[in-house]
Amino acid sequence: MENLIRVGITHGDVNGIGYEVIIKTLMDARLMDVCTPIVYGSSKVIAYHRKALNIDNFSLNTVMEAKEANPKRASIINCVDDSIRVELGKPSKMAGEAAYMALERAVQDLMEHQIDVLVTGPINKSTIQQDGFEFPGHTEYLQTKFEEKEVLMLMVAPGLKVGVVTGHIPLADVSGSLNQELIMRKLRLMNSTLKTDFSIRKPRIAVLGLNPHSGDMGLIGKEEIDIIEPALKQARDENIIALGPYSADGLFGTANFSRFDAVLAMYHDQGLAPFKAIAFEEGVNYTAGLPVIRTSPAHGTAFEIAGQGKASPESMRQAIYLAIDTFKTRKANRELVRNSMSSSK
Repeated sequence: MENLIRVGITHGDVNGIGYEVIIKTLMDARLMDVCTPIVYGSSKVIAYHRKALNIDNFSLNTVMEAKEANPKRASIINCVDDSIRVELGKPSKMAGEAAYMALERAVQDLMEHQIDVLVTGPINKSTIQQDGFEFPGHTEYLQTKFEEKEVLMLMVAPGLKVGVVTGHIPLADVSGSLNQELIMRKLRLMNSTLKTDFSIRKPRIAVLGLNPHSGDMGLIGKEEIDIIEPALKQARDENIIALGPYSADGLFGTANFSRFDAVLAMYHDQGLAPFKAIAFEEGVNYTAGLPVIRTSPAHGTAFEIAGQGKASPESMRQAIYLAIDTFKTRKANRELVRNSMSSSK
Protein backbone atom coordinates (compact mmCIF):
# COMPACT_ATOMS: atom_id res chain seq x y z
CA MET A 1 0.00 0.00 0.00
CA GLU A 2 1.28 3.44 -0.94
CA ASN A 3 2.18 5.65 2.02
CA LEU A 4 -0.48 8.25 2.67
CA ILE A 5 0.55 11.89 2.31
CA ARG A 6 1.06 13.53 5.70
CA VAL A 7 -0.80 16.83 5.74
CA GLY A 8 0.18 19.31 8.45
CA ILE A 9 -2.64 21.74 9.31
CA THR A 10 -1.95 24.79 11.49
CA HIS A 11 -4.86 26.01 13.58
CA GLY A 12 -4.45 29.71 12.74
CA ASP A 13 -6.13 32.22 15.05
CA VAL A 14 -7.93 30.36 17.84
CA ASN A 15 -10.59 33.09 18.14
CA GLY A 16 -11.66 32.80 14.51
CA ILE A 17 -13.25 30.09 12.35
CA GLY A 18 -10.05 28.08 11.87
CA TYR A 19 -10.99 25.26 14.22
CA GLU A 20 -14.55 25.15 12.94
CA VAL A 21 -13.49 24.56 9.33
CA ILE A 22 -10.80 22.10 10.43
CA ILE A 23 -13.27 20.06 12.51
CA LYS A 24 -15.93 20.05 9.79
CA THR A 25 -13.35 18.99 7.18
CA LEU A 26 -11.85 16.20 9.27
CA MET A 27 -15.27 14.82 10.21
CA ASP A 28 -15.44 13.39 6.69
CA ALA A 29 -13.78 10.00 7.15
CA ARG A 30 -13.16 9.69 3.41
CA LEU A 31 -10.28 12.13 3.82
CA MET A 32 -8.34 9.41 5.66
CA ASP A 33 -8.30 7.36 2.45
CA VAL A 34 -6.04 9.90 0.75
CA CYS A 35 -3.98 11.49 3.53
CA THR A 36 -2.94 11.49 7.17
CA PRO A 37 -4.03 14.84 8.66
CA ILE A 38 -1.98 16.23 11.55
CA VAL A 39 -3.28 19.37 13.26
CA TYR A 40 -0.78 21.70 14.92
CA GLY A 41 -2.71 23.37 17.71
CA SER A 42 -4.25 22.62 21.08
CA SER A 43 -6.43 19.77 22.35
CA LYS A 44 -7.92 22.17 24.89
CA VAL A 45 -8.86 24.72 22.25
CA ILE A 46 -10.33 22.18 19.86
CA ALA A 47 -12.47 20.83 22.73
CA TYR A 48 -13.68 24.37 23.41
CA HIS A 49 -14.69 24.88 19.78
CA ARG A 50 -16.30 21.46 19.56
CA LYS A 51 -18.48 22.34 22.55
CA ALA A 52 -19.33 25.77 21.14
CA LEU A 53 -20.41 24.11 17.90
CA ASN A 54 -22.34 21.32 19.68
CA ILE A 55 -20.31 18.62 17.94
CA ASP A 56 -20.06 15.40 19.94
CA ASN A 57 -18.94 12.76 17.45
CA PHE A 58 -15.44 14.05 16.78
CA SER A 59 -12.02 13.47 18.33
CA LEU A 60 -8.35 13.68 17.40
CA ASN A 61 -5.55 11.33 18.36
CA THR A 62 -2.95 13.25 20.41
CA VAL A 63 0.66 12.59 19.39
CA MET A 64 3.98 14.10 20.42
CA GLU A 65 5.54 13.95 16.96
CA ALA A 66 4.20 13.73 13.42
CA LYS A 67 5.87 10.38 12.79
CA GLU A 68 3.66 8.88 15.53
CA ALA A 69 0.45 9.73 13.64
CA ASN A 70 -1.88 6.82 12.92
CA PRO A 71 -2.50 6.78 9.15
CA LYS A 72 -6.14 5.84 9.73
CA ARG A 73 -6.92 8.70 12.11
CA ALA A 74 -6.58 12.47 12.28
CA SER A 75 -4.05 13.54 14.90
CA ILE A 76 -3.14 16.66 16.83
CA ILE A 77 0.21 17.92 18.15
CA ASN A 78 -0.11 20.28 21.10
CA CYS A 79 1.94 23.38 20.38
CA VAL A 80 0.60 25.89 22.91
CA ASP A 81 0.31 26.13 26.68
CA ASP A 82 -2.87 24.89 28.32
CA SER A 83 -3.31 28.31 29.91
CA ILE A 84 -4.41 29.74 26.57
CA ARG A 85 -7.75 31.53 26.68
CA VAL A 86 -10.23 31.50 23.82
CA GLU A 87 -12.25 34.67 23.22
CA LEU A 88 -14.42 33.94 20.21
CA GLY A 89 -14.58 36.74 17.70
CA LYS A 90 -11.96 38.91 19.39
CA PRO A 91 -8.40 39.62 18.27
CA SER A 92 -5.90 39.05 21.09
CA LYS A 93 -2.16 38.92 21.59
CA MET A 94 -2.48 35.45 23.14
CA ALA A 95 -4.26 34.15 20.05
CA GLY A 96 -1.54 35.64 17.85
CA GLU A 97 1.17 33.92 19.88
CA ALA A 98 -0.68 30.61 19.63
CA ALA A 99 -0.97 30.95 15.86
CA TYR A 100 2.75 31.65 15.55
CA MET A 101 3.78 28.76 17.81
CA ALA A 102 1.76 26.27 15.77
CA LEU A 103 3.13 27.66 12.51
CA GLU A 104 6.74 27.48 13.71
CA ARG A 105 6.38 23.86 14.82
CA ALA A 106 4.68 22.82 11.59
CA VAL A 107 7.26 24.54 9.38
CA GLN A 108 10.06 22.90 11.33
CA ASP A 109 8.45 19.50 10.77
CA LEU A 110 8.00 20.33 7.09
CA MET A 111 11.70 21.16 6.81
CA GLU A 112 12.59 17.89 8.53
CA HIS A 113 10.22 15.90 6.24
CA GLN A 114 8.03 14.76 9.12
CA ILE A 115 5.07 16.09 7.15
CA ASP A 116 4.78 16.23 3.37
CA VAL A 117 2.68 19.36 2.83
CA LEU A 118 1.46 22.33 4.85
CA VAL A 119 -2.07 23.76 5.04
CA THR A 120 -2.29 26.93 7.11
CA GLY A 121 -5.37 28.08 8.99
CA PRO A 122 -6.31 31.77 8.75
CA ILE A 123 -4.36 34.19 10.97
CA ASN A 124 -4.94 37.73 12.16
CA LYS A 125 -2.06 39.59 10.53
CA SER A 126 -1.97 42.17 13.31
CA THR A 127 -1.97 40.02 16.46
CA ILE A 128 0.58 37.52 15.11
CA GLN A 129 3.24 40.24 14.82
CA GLN A 130 6.08 39.52 17.27
CA ASP A 131 9.75 38.54 17.41
CA GLY A 132 10.15 35.94 14.69
CA PHE A 133 7.06 36.98 12.76
CA GLU A 134 7.35 40.47 11.37
CA PHE A 135 5.73 39.85 8.01
CA PRO A 136 2.54 40.96 6.23
CA GLY A 137 1.40 37.33 6.00
CA HIS A 138 2.20 33.64 5.58
CA THR A 139 3.59 34.10 2.06
CA GLU A 140 6.38 36.47 3.06
CA TYR A 141 7.17 34.47 6.21
CA LEU A 142 7.59 31.24 4.23
CA GLN A 143 9.63 32.99 1.56
CA THR A 144 12.09 34.06 4.27
CA LYS A 145 12.11 30.71 6.07
CA PHE A 146 12.96 28.85 2.87
CA GLU A 147 15.27 31.60 1.59
CA GLU A 148 13.53 31.93 -1.76
CA LYS A 149 14.20 35.01 -3.91
CA GLU A 150 10.79 34.92 -5.55
CA VAL A 151 7.38 33.59 -4.56
CA LEU A 152 3.92 34.20 -5.93
CA MET A 153 0.57 34.30 -4.17
CA LEU A 154 -1.61 32.26 -6.50
CA MET A 155 -5.33 31.94 -5.86
CA VAL A 156 -6.68 28.66 -7.25
CA ALA A 157 -10.21 27.46 -8.01
CA PRO A 158 -11.73 25.24 -10.71
CA GLY A 159 -11.33 27.13 -13.99
CA LEU A 160 -9.62 30.15 -12.43
CA LYS A 161 -6.12 30.96 -11.18
CA VAL A 162 -5.11 34.49 -10.19
CA GLY A 163 -1.66 35.70 -9.14
CA VAL A 164 -0.54 39.15 -8.02
CA VAL A 165 2.59 41.13 -8.87
CA THR A 166 2.49 43.19 -5.66
CA GLY A 167 0.97 41.53 -2.61
CA HIS A 168 0.52 42.85 0.91
CA ILE A 169 1.61 46.45 0.38
CA PRO A 170 -0.36 49.73 0.69
CA LEU A 171 -2.26 50.72 -2.43
CA ALA A 172 -0.38 54.03 -2.46
CA ASP A 173 2.88 52.11 -3.00
CA VAL A 174 1.73 49.91 -5.89
CA SER A 175 2.60 52.15 -8.85
CA GLY A 176 6.06 52.98 -7.50
CA SER A 177 6.76 49.30 -6.85
CA LEU A 178 5.97 48.15 -10.38
CA ASN A 179 8.75 47.71 -12.89
CA GLN A 180 9.40 45.54 -15.91
CA GLU A 181 11.76 43.16 -14.13
CA LEU A 182 9.34 42.54 -11.23
CA ILE A 183 6.53 41.69 -13.65
CA MET A 184 8.88 39.40 -15.57
CA ARG A 185 9.91 37.55 -12.41
CA LYS A 186 6.27 36.92 -11.53
CA LEU A 187 5.45 35.86 -15.09
CA ARG A 188 8.36 33.42 -15.22
CA LEU A 189 7.34 31.92 -11.89
CA MET A 190 3.66 31.71 -12.83
CA ASN A 191 4.53 30.09 -16.15
CA SER A 192 6.85 27.49 -14.60
CA THR A 193 4.40 26.77 -11.76
CA LEU A 194 1.53 26.14 -14.16
CA LYS A 195 3.77 23.66 -15.98
CA THR A 196 5.35 21.82 -13.06
CA ASP A 197 2.63 21.98 -10.39
CA PHE A 198 -0.51 21.96 -12.56
CA SER A 199 0.73 20.00 -15.62
CA ILE A 200 -0.27 22.67 -18.14
CA ARG A 201 2.09 22.24 -21.10
CA LYS A 202 1.70 25.67 -22.73
CA PRO A 203 0.11 28.05 -20.25
CA ARG A 204 -1.81 31.06 -21.50
CA ILE A 205 -1.57 33.98 -19.08
CA ALA A 206 -3.75 37.10 -19.12
CA VAL A 207 -1.96 40.15 -17.71
CA LEU A 208 -4.04 42.99 -16.29
CA GLY A 209 -3.30 46.67 -16.68
CA LEU A 210 -2.89 48.87 -13.62
CA ASN A 211 -5.21 51.75 -14.48
CA PRO A 212 -8.91 51.88 -15.41
CA HIS A 213 -9.39 50.77 -19.01
CA SER A 214 -5.69 49.79 -19.02
CA GLY A 215 -4.80 53.46 -19.16
CA ASP A 216 -6.80 54.27 -22.33
CA MET A 217 -3.63 54.60 -24.42
CA GLY A 218 -1.96 56.80 -21.81
CA LEU A 219 -4.92 59.04 -21.09
CA ILE A 220 -5.48 57.59 -17.57
CA GLY A 221 -1.93 56.58 -16.72
CA LYS A 222 1.33 55.60 -18.36
CA GLU A 223 2.23 52.39 -16.50
CA GLU A 224 0.77 50.18 -19.23
CA ILE A 225 2.86 51.84 -21.95
CA ASP A 226 6.05 52.33 -19.94
CA ILE A 227 6.16 49.12 -17.86
CA ILE A 228 3.56 46.46 -18.60
CA GLU A 229 3.67 46.34 -22.40
CA PRO A 230 7.51 46.13 -22.50
CA ALA A 231 7.27 43.26 -19.98
CA LEU A 232 4.78 41.46 -22.22
CA LYS A 233 7.08 41.85 -25.20
CA GLN A 234 9.99 40.44 -23.18
CA ALA A 235 7.79 37.54 -22.04
CA ARG A 236 6.93 36.67 -25.63
CA ASP A 237 10.63 36.82 -26.52
CA GLU A 238 11.14 34.21 -23.76
CA ASN A 239 8.36 32.03 -25.21
CA ILE A 240 5.94 32.80 -22.39
CA ILE A 241 2.40 33.16 -23.69
CA ALA A 242 1.40 36.33 -21.82
CA LEU A 243 -1.29 38.54 -23.36
CA GLY A 244 -2.67 41.94 -22.44
CA PRO A 245 -2.72 44.30 -20.75
CA TYR A 246 -6.42 43.73 -20.13
CA SER A 247 -8.84 45.88 -18.22
CA ALA A 248 -9.73 43.99 -15.03
CA ASP A 249 -13.45 44.81 -15.13
CA GLY A 250 -13.75 43.70 -18.74
CA LEU A 251 -11.80 40.47 -18.34
CA PHE A 252 -13.71 39.31 -15.27
CA GLY A 253 -17.05 40.92 -16.13
CA THR A 254 -17.33 39.12 -19.47
CA ALA A 255 -15.84 35.84 -18.18
CA ASN A 256 -13.03 36.17 -20.72
CA PHE A 257 -10.70 34.89 -18.01
CA SER A 258 -11.93 31.41 -18.91
CA ARG A 259 -9.88 31.62 -22.14
CA PHE A 260 -6.69 31.64 -20.07
CA ASP A 261 -4.95 29.26 -17.68
CA ALA A 262 -4.17 32.06 -15.24
CA VAL A 263 -4.48 35.80 -14.69
CA LEU A 264 -1.69 38.04 -13.38
CA ALA A 265 -3.02 41.10 -11.54
CA MET A 266 -0.91 44.12 -10.64
CA TYR A 267 -2.04 44.40 -7.02
CA HIS A 268 -3.82 42.49 -4.27
CA ASP A 269 -7.45 43.57 -4.50
CA GLN A 270 -7.41 43.87 -8.29
CA GLY A 271 -6.95 40.10 -8.41
CA LEU A 272 -8.44 38.85 -5.16
CA ALA A 273 -11.69 40.82 -5.17
CA PRO A 274 -12.98 39.28 -8.44
CA PHE A 275 -11.50 35.89 -7.52
CA LYS A 276 -13.40 35.77 -4.25
CA ALA A 277 -16.57 37.08 -5.87
CA ILE A 278 -16.40 34.16 -8.31
CA ALA A 279 -14.96 31.37 -6.14
CA PHE A 280 -15.04 32.36 -2.46
CA GLU A 281 -16.41 29.05 -1.16
CA GLU A 282 -13.92 26.81 -2.97
CA GLY A 283 -10.95 29.13 -3.48
CA VAL A 284 -7.47 28.20 -2.24
CA ASN A 285 -4.38 30.33 -1.61
CA TYR A 286 -1.32 28.55 -3.04
CA THR A 287 2.24 29.77 -2.50
CA ALA A 288 4.14 29.26 -5.76
CA GLY A 289 7.93 29.24 -5.83
CA LEU A 290 8.60 27.31 -2.62
CA PRO A 291 10.53 24.02 -2.53
CA VAL A 292 7.64 22.72 -0.37
CA ILE A 293 3.89 22.80 -0.83
CA ARG A 294 1.77 25.24 1.14
CA THR A 295 -1.90 25.99 0.69
CA SER A 296 -4.50 27.83 2.73
CA PRO A 297 -8.23 28.53 2.61
CA ALA A 298 -8.95 31.70 0.65
CA HIS A 299 -10.91 33.22 3.55
CA GLY A 300 -9.73 34.96 6.71
CA THR A 301 -10.50 34.54 10.41
CA ALA A 302 -14.13 35.70 10.02
CA PHE A 303 -14.33 36.80 13.67
CA GLU A 304 -17.91 37.97 13.12
CA ILE A 305 -19.22 34.39 12.77
CA ALA A 306 -16.72 32.52 14.98
CA GLY A 307 -18.29 29.75 17.05
CA GLN A 308 -21.69 30.07 15.37
CA GLY A 309 -21.51 27.02 13.12
CA LYS A 310 -21.95 29.14 9.99
CA ALA A 311 -18.50 28.70 8.44
CA SER A 312 -18.22 26.56 5.32
CA PRO A 313 -15.37 24.02 5.35
CA GLU A 314 -15.22 23.85 1.54
CA SER A 315 -12.19 26.14 1.14
CA MET A 316 -10.24 24.22 3.80
CA ARG A 317 -11.22 20.93 2.18
CA GLN A 318 -10.08 22.15 -1.23
CA ALA A 319 -6.83 23.48 0.28
CA ILE A 320 -6.04 19.98 1.57
CA TYR A 321 -6.93 18.32 -1.73
CA LEU A 322 -4.87 20.83 -3.72
CA ALA A 323 -1.86 20.23 -1.48
CA ILE A 324 -2.22 16.46 -2.00
CA ASP A 325 -2.68 16.77 -5.76
CA THR A 326 0.30 19.10 -6.14
CA PHE A 327 2.50 16.80 -4.06
CA LYS A 328 1.59 13.91 -6.37
CA THR A 329 2.13 16.04 -9.49
CA ARG A 330 5.60 17.14 -8.39
CA LYS A 331 6.52 13.57 -7.53
CA ALA A 332 5.34 12.30 -10.90
CA ASN A 333 7.24 15.06 -12.72
CA ARG A 334 10.44 14.24 -10.83
CA GLU A 335 10.07 10.59 -11.81
CA LEU A 336 9.55 11.56 -15.46
CA VAL A 337 12.74 13.61 -15.40
CA ARG A 338 14.69 10.77 -13.79
CA ASN A 339 13.36 8.25 -16.30
CA SER A 340 14.16 10.58 -19.17
CA MET A 341 17.72 11.06 -17.93
CA SER A 342 18.15 7.30 -17.47
CA SER A 343 16.91 6.50 -20.95
CA SER A 344 19.21 9.09 -22.52
CA LYS A 345 22.34 7.53 -21.04
